[in-house]
Amino acid sequence: MKKIFKLSETAFQMDGKMPLSQAIPLGLQHVLAMFVGNLTPLLIITGACGLAGGEFADLQLSLLQNAMLIAGIVTLVQLFGIGPVGGRVPIIMGTSSGFIGVFNSVAATMGGGILAYGAIMGASIIGGLFETVLGFFLKPLRKFFPSVVTGTVVMSIGLSLISVGINSFGGGNKAEDFGSIENLLLALFVLIAILFFKHATKGFLSSSSILFGIIFGYIAAMIMGFVLPKTGVEYTKAWVLNWDKVAEASWFAVPKLLPVKPVFDLRAILPVLIMFIVTAVETVGDISGVMEGGLDREATDKELAGGVMCDGLGSSFAAIFGVLPNTSFSQNVGLVAMTKVVNRFALATGAIFLVLCGLCPKLAALVSIMPQSVLGGAAVMMFSSIVISGIQLITKNPLNARNLSIVSVALGVGYGMGANPGILVHTPEVVQLVFGGSGIVPAAMVAILLNIILPKEEK
Repeated sequence: MKKIFKLSETAFQMDGKMPLSQAIPLGLQHVLAMFVGNLTPLLIITGACGLAGGEFADLQLSLLQNAMLIAGIVTLVQLFGIGPVGGRVPIIMGTSSGFIGVFNSVAATMGGGILAYGAIMGASIIGGLFETVLGFFLKPLRKFFPSVVTGTVVMSIGLSLISVGINSFGGGNKAEDFGSIENLLLALFVLIAILFFKHATKGFLSSSSILFGIIFGYIAAMIMGFVLPKTGVEYTKAWVLNWDKVAEASWFAVPKLLPVKPVFDLRAILPVLIMFIVTAVETVGDISGVMEGGLDREATDKELAGGVMCDGLGSSFAAIFGVLPNTSFSQNVGLVAMTKVVNRFALATGAIFLVLCGLCPKLAALVSIMPQSVLGGAAVMMFSSIVISGIQLITKNPLNARNLSIVSVALGVGYGMGANPGILVHTPEVVQLVFGGSGIVPAAMVAILLNIILPKEEK
């Protein structure tokens, strides 16, 4: 009996052959750790562009379906590689939350709608190709991205997303009942459920706390629908589940190419290009983290370059299917570091499961009806954990006076601009486009620049 539950030693080897009975649960655990995070950015950005319901309901459903398919395909490329593309490292790929701030800014600048989403897709195609080129030249560029720079970037991404998470916590700021007691209590219930599973359970349940919190949120919203009024004055409350949408969705469908026509607009391209530099830095940090945490060694230049190229081409490929950029998932890096399971075959079983999910619109519909307050209960914790990941990277090396200055100035300027973009109102429009909005881009640029300029302290 003990042999049945004993984990194979090959689980801790990248290329070891594992029995399916163990590989599938381990792969599914990785999928559960990122499943919600993979779809969350799409739900937020389609909402920001006004594509979350009504005449665009079918489009959002198609995009969610494609997001799961693309995550599975790009993960397989990252795991096993195609030529120089793919780091052949135990990394799970998915829709990046790092772009949410910049894409929100683009949507606001362009007035939302299908045109704004098309511009985001066009910018993602170009940005992905740009990041692919960066991957080819990563070795000479690597010295510009030490942990203090990557950590500052990751931390600024988390800080910029906290307001997005809290908006969802209240039911979505476009909802008629935003901030209602029902929305707040539902979000709080989800957050408490996540904390319970995270800290009162172990292993599989603990690692999947976000997913179980979301499931309990759905159950709570169903119960609320039986005991509370579902409508206000001429509106449906934000927490109400639209089961008709699930019933109408088919069980199987072939994903659509170009569900949204790409639009190439400089107002979107300029800030997104810089964000792709930022995400390349983040990917270097993720791959370094997974190799050090899982295998106790540094990532090689070849692994880093292949990983960044997969990020870039994967993002361009995703945009062709109407999906936001696909990058390495930091949640899964933490899972590898915690479990030490680095077997690529095990992770591949999870990627194949994602592909299968991408062929089933009914599953995508089930996710798309998620109340914003349920999403917010999970998002406030997920997004805040990104800040903690950034702090861990920053403190990887001693926080001397030089590093302290880099972090302080980059966050002060970057996050400051994100909190008060009006400070740039009298600057040229190109400056507002690149540095206004989320604050991630200015924080990254300042961190990179100061790392080059400030003299290194003698040991």
